[in-house]
Amino acid sequence: MTNSPLSQLPSPASKRIALRVSAPAERALRQNHPWVFDQAIIEQSHQGAPGDLAVIFDNKRRFLAIGLYDPTSSIRVRILQHRQPATIDENWFQTKIMAASQIRKPLTQQLTDGYRLIHGENDGLPGLVIDRYAETLVLKIYSPSWIPHLKEFCSALAQVHPSKRLILRLSRSLNKQSGFLYGLEDGMTLTGQAPEGLLLFQENGLTFECDPIHGQKTGFFLDQRENRARVEKLSKGKSVLNVFAYTGGFSVYAARGGAKEIVSVDISAPAMQAAINNFSHNLHIPTVKSAVHETIAEDAFEVLARMESQKRFFDLVIIDPPMFAQNQSQVAAGLAAYRKLTRLGLSVLRSGGVLVQASCSSRIDAQSFFDAIHQSARESNRRLIEIERTSHALDHPIGFEEGAYLKCLFATAA
Repeated sequence: MTNSPLSQLPSPASKRIALRVSAPAERALRQNHPWVFDQAIIEQSHQGAPGDLAVIFDNKRRFLAIGLYDPTSSIRVRILQHRQPATIDENWFQTKIMAASQIRKPLTQQLTDGYRLIHGENDGLPGLVIDRYAETLVLKIYSPSWIPHLKEFCSALAQVHPSKRLILRLSRSLNKQSGFLYGLEDGMTLTGQAPEGLLLFQENGLTFECDPIHGQKTGFFLDQRENRARVEKLSKGKSVLNVFAYTGGFSVYAARGGAKEIVSVDISAPAMQAAINNFSHNLHIPTVKSAVHETIAEDAFEVLARMESQKRFFDLVIIDPPMFAQNQSQVAAGLAAYRKLTRLGLSVLRSGGVLVQASCSSRIDAQSFFDAIHQSARESNRRLIEIERTSHALDHPIGFEEGAYLKCLFATAA
């Protein structure tokens, strides 16, 4: 790693910060919660820098947890280990990565080499995710507290999961904290040769492209893999509308499932071009080749309203919007947006057709989301007969309450 950008990063400070926290924070830590908030700290040995290791003791000075200190965030400590003291080093990281890798092993038997390898807090590595796209790994970090540990972490990663290259992505907030980045940049290749273009990977035997440097998240929405497979089974002979389609993942699955007509809608023209490309990558599959695929690069709400006025109907409508509620103050508006989308989606769905509606807003709990859909259906004089409610796939495990974000309803609309 001598020529790698990792070689210029600082090492973690040897001096650890000792902390005591409030009684509610103590209780949360005893239940393995991965965060300590700034307001919960009642005693601190000294000021620290991002990435310093913070050791938290209970009111009898017994070890509670150790984690990464971040003075720039209200999440002041991201917990790495509860209950038992530990040396946080390359070996410790290697053990964690191996445990995460083991959970994902079944996916490699499913003609799938695109999946989430490490899911942050839920895999015991808070503020860090890794997605695999064939021989490329994409590492995304959300806190400057990871930067002094990246050398050891990436060395451990290479031992457990060798790859052709490792690409770094930075969260929006971290990208602005240049003083803590030591020359690291969003989209930088940390190890191996930078990709010459888009990457191709397999998901359940289908080929997709992704842009790991400029694409949303790490280039693809890997968390919907199992819901896409469910859509495939429901698509034979149907006309399908895929709203907020991004690069057409649901659309390609619907085509393989035998859909006769698919319309993909997304406000991003480059995303729609990628959806066209993703169809072309799978033309060796007869049902994909024979499917009629139309793309519309416009605002989804406007397109749905226009289709309603045109009385254009579909047998299957998929609505998978971006996050509507990033904080508690946006929950009411988020639920209102979901209700509006349900109404618009049902207005173009034939009687007996299937509605697939998803939410990735962690602030909105699953029951409130499902209730909002049913409320909107009743107001539209439509009755929804649920097929199933789905949650997270195995590569996106839920390790704590706030870790649950994805929910999806499959229902027939009478």
